[in-house]
Amino acid sequence: MNQIDEIRMQVMWNRLISVVEEQAMTLLRTAFSTSVREAGDLSAGVYNARGEMLAQAVTGTPGHVNTMAEAVMHFIAEIPREEMYPGDTYVTNDPWKGTGHLHDITMVSPSFKGDELIGFFACTAHVVDVGGRGFGADGKSVYEEGIQIPIMKFAERGEVNQDLLKILRLNVREPNQVIGDFYSLAACNDVGHNRLIAMLDEVGLDNLESLGEFILSRTHAAIMERIADLPKGAWSNDMLTDGYDQAIKLAAEVSIGNDNVNVDFSGTAAMSPWGINVPMIYTKAYACYALKCVVAPDIPNNAASLAVFKVSSPTNILNAERPAPVSVRHVLGHMVPDLVLGALAKAMPGQVLAEGAAALWNVHISARPVEGQEGRQAEVLMFNSGGMGARPQLDGLSSTAFPSGVHTMPIEATEHTGPIVIWRKELRPDSGGAGKFRGGLGQVIEIAPAEGHEFNFSAMFDRVTSAPRGRDGGEPGAPGSVALDDGTQLRPKGWQHVPAGRRLVLKLPGGGGFGQPAERLQEAIAADRAQGYVTGGDV
Repeated sequence: MNQIDEIRMQVMWNRLISVVEEQAMTLLRTAFSTSVREAGDLSAGVYNARGEMLAQAVTGTPGHVNTMAEAVMHFIAEIPREEMYPGDTYVTNDPWKGTGHLHDITMVSPSFKGDELIGFFACTAHVVDVGGRGFGADGKSVYEEGIQIPIMKFAERGEVNQDLLKILRLNVREPNQVIGDFYSLAACNDVGHNRLIAMLDEVGLDNLESLGEFILSRTHAAIMERIADLPKGAWSNDMLTDGYDQAIKLAAEVSIGNDNVNVDFSGTAAMSPWGINVPMIYTKAYACYALKCVVAPDIPNNAASLAVFKVSSPTNILNAERPAPVSVRHVLGHMVPDLVLGALAKAMPGQVLAEGAAALWNVHISARPVEGQEGRQAEVLMFNSGGMGARPQLDGLSSTAFPSGVHTMPIEATEHTGPIVIWRKELRPDSGGAGKFRGGLGQVIEIAPAEGHEFNFSAMFDRVTSAPRGRDGGEPGAPGSVALDDGTQLRPKGWQHVPAGRRLVLKLPGGGGFGQPAERLQEAIAADRAQGYVTGGDV
């Protein structure tokens, strides 16, 4: 390939990324659920005809993008090529073939140019409700957690499966929101397909084969160079998480060879009877993300870069088998990067950030009027983030969603969806772990039912009994807490009640510090105090 052809291919690669970005923006702009529209809890990508991911949208979460990279293969295995037609859209929320729990809807659409199948578009989003017990850790099997949609056709030749919509409408609490999101997902793939065909027509290509080969071969060469520079050997790490009703040990061994990096989760606790189990497809997604953050953060994320990372585990809480309950699989799933990074820190001392809050502090609220009074009944989902761990040369980011990368919904948007009032949402002083570089701050949030209402809420929190650890002499971040405003302590997981007139008070964990606290610059200490980040007292 001459230099002009290489430049031309690189330009088309950039155009392909623009295509999937527009695909993702379509979902953001048309979604009904605030978790998608405001928080960006979604992913979008384009695949070749063999189901290999070529490009992903920048907008999206690692848990969705990297699971979707594998999920497309399940769709191809399930639906024969001769039964694929232009205008088709396929759907599932199977936790083991999709993205790890029932609340995530994955849609895959074949892309035809004329009569030739040239690739696939796929997207994923978290919907507000899938029936069952609701979004929470209290289920004892996946059968309790909501409706299960096997890999099937949402639309065939452009005709939507109305029987599926009728089944959905009778099984979820917010049918208009959920079905609206299904249509948004399908539209998102349609936009991607239309933009791709327009691009191929413009540049004179009949399919994605030559461009796909260019993308994957260049990515493979780049990632192999990075692996060649890594130290070779095996390193282990373990950590405790809160679990549901008792602490749970997670363990990992990272081994670096000449042409791959392997992660094994042997030694991790057995499957839980509660809905905190993680299907392997989701564990693998976040393990690969952690590796890529250190090994090759600037190399595109596609089938070639993901292929060098191998993940294995016996059956345990990070490799849960059907029909284990998995509704809040993200809690332990979000701990996987800290677990893997802790092993990498031994291989690459001084180069890996400290532990942070990691798991999102999601709260699902089911609000209703107090008995005898009129009012609204609604399901409200809210994403919140604690502090990130300090980095080798910088303080940790405060109230930032690492590793998921989702945004926090604005208070105004959240209050609009249901009868609740958010009285307080501010940084939590003294929550970042001390160190040469300080851990990021958590936040304090107070939520109350609107007048004449009460609510039940599903707690999906961690780092309450097991604080984020510092690195290289840094101190741990502050653990989180869950309580009512009268001081009543609540559990970090499970459905609980907030009566009328009371407030739910969440104090989110801070990140661990990096390096010895005595080495922190005096100017940084003074700035922390001036900004109220450090007061010397507890909050």
